[in-house]
Amino acid sequence: MGIIAKGAKCNVNGCSNNGVRSLTTSKVEGTGLSISSTSKKTALCKEHYKEWKKATKQDREVERARFDRF
Repeated sequence: MGIIAKGAKCNVNGCSNNGVRSLTTSKVEGTGLSISSTSKKTALCKEHYKEWKKATKQDREVERARFDRF
């Protein structure tokens, strides 16, 4: 059972929405979202997950391209 199924709230400072996605904290820290989580996983609500996706779109495309070569 993951943190979302347990009813985790969004870990972004000032947000009290329910979390819909959980990500590794290190992936979220470099995107400009100010998070209040010190654990390995960070819960994000729908709006903040969408912001994270937009902020990391190019990085994720490069990462996928690295694995698609073979």
